[in-house]
Amino acid sequence: MQQTLLELNDVHKSFGSFKVTDGMNLALDEGQALGIIGPNGAGKSTLFNLIAGGLKPDQGTVAFDGKDVTQQPVHQRCHAGIGRSYQIPHPFANMSVFENLLVGAAFGTRRSEVDCYDGCIEILRRTGLLKKANKPAGSLTLLERKRLEMARALATEPKLLLLDEIAGGLTEQECLALVGTIQDIHAAGTTIIWIEHIVHALLSVVGRLMVIDFGKKLDDGDPQEVMDNPKVQEIYMGISAE
Repeated sequence: MQQTLLELNDVHKSFGSFKVTDGMNLALDEGQALGIIGPNGAGKSTLFNLIAGGLKPDQGTVAFDGKDVTQQPVHQRCHAGIGRSYQIPHPFANMSVFENLLVGAAFGTRRSEVDCYDGCIEILRRTGLLKKANKPAGSLTLLERKRLEMARALATEPKLLLLDEIAGGLTEQECLALVGTIQDIHAAGTTIIWIEHIVHALLSVVGRLMVIDFGKKLDDGDPQEVMDNPKVQEIYMGISAE
């Protein structure tokens, strides 16, 4: 029987008078891959910050792996098993690719750097960066920086991996290569939530799709059924429901 890994209950978040998250409820089981889409400004990245601990909700609770983490800061949630990538990669440019992973691994797992070596090498292999291990992170291409962003999150050994528009800015071939890596990561057992505007890439990985609009959940379920929802087509793709 699958266990619920993440649960948000009636979560609200406002910035001044602007309500960014409005009564969000979400339950995610271990092993699932959930995709999230929505218009710009819908509250997708805010939702990630609420899950990862960068923001605290004004109301409601966040539970992870059976524990209430609503008031926990980012580093405690990372130690508990929540890892995330960011839309714009910001590696330690003057450090090598391998050293970038070591920082994430040692911080996330609270083990010594030496004890993290083998795991980091394996992650570099899985993400296609092994040949770049000793190169400065600042010398990487955009695709390689996206892979490094994902690899650094994986180095923390997450139970839940949050991917924030990881395919943005890539060519079609680069996108396909990245999707293959994400499919492998999910197949190995990592639970994933992926925010993405490149819908065809998202749908090739996720088994569940959620649409957010103005901080509210518009639809959530089977990806094809969600994409066929006239309201989703109208709001997200500009297709008239009439």
